Amino acid sequence: MESIDILYYKMFWRIEIQYKKKAFDALAKEIQKSIVDLGISSLTKVETIQIYNLEGNLNANQVRRIAKQLLSDPITQRFTCISSQKKLAQKEQTQDIHRIEIAHNTGVMDPVEESVIKGICDLGIDRISAVRTAKEYVLYGKLSKKNLNMITERVLSNKLIQHVVDDQERYASVSLDCMTPFHLKVIDLIRANDKALLKLSQEGQLFLNLDEMKEIQKYFKKMNRNPTDCELETIAQTWSEHCYHKTFRGNIKYTYTENGKTKTRMVRNLLKSTIVKATTEINK
Repeated sequence: MESIDILYYKMFWRIEIQYKKKAFDALAKEIQKSIVDLGISSLTKVETIQIYNLEGNLNANQVRRIAKQLLSDPITQRFTCISSQKKLAQKEQTQDIHRIEIAHNTGVMDPVEESVIKGICDLGIDRISAVRTAKEYVLYGKLSKKNLNMITERVLSNKLIQHVVDDQERYASVSLDCMTPFHLKVIDLIRANDKALLKLSQEGQLFLNLDEMKEIQKYFKKMNRNPTDCELETIAQTWSEHCYHKTFRGNIKYTYTENGKTKTRMVRNLLKSTIVKATTEINK
């Protein structure tokens, strides 16, 4: 089933892609299993809706073509196209039906958006200027506010890069040009004591120990200024276990048994003395 608005130019469009009743929605099943694994047994069903917000000088026929030929599978999915000049109909929300829409924060890159723009241009439609995606989850079952908050935070979204779309954002407009004002955030680091440094690391999810925080503090003291939150997070990410391999670069002391005797050995820089050493010796 497809619905379409009147045929003249609009600036903003919203396309909703949903699986047909008998089609298998793998993501919905995965989400449902993850929610049950949280210990929430009152959930009975999950449905997902993929949302594309389009900005451009597009008419209804072009938008319908984009939805049909590029964004949906006609065998398993159905689509709805809604223009910005028609207010979105209030969707059903009851004690047993809960709708949660998740979108990326402003400034967060979504590679799908660039791919969709390229695909639209490949269709010969060159009046597209921007695409924003979102995902709507429809949860069935008696779920408390506490349940919904837990599901949203632990299953449906990553709060660092995503947010829940509220009713005002969802129904008032599908416009994409309402950018969030930028606020420069400077972290008071150079005057912080040891306790404050550890608190900054913990609350900022930097995962740096006190010695590392002190080194960063020392650096910015030489510069005679505090870092921005972006600078601090960039340093933490670069200095993380994942990027820098702090454990592998460390000195490893271990004991082993040889000929019935217990011996101790110190390996200095495990990464350099194993993987790097072997690579150097092979010299390929």
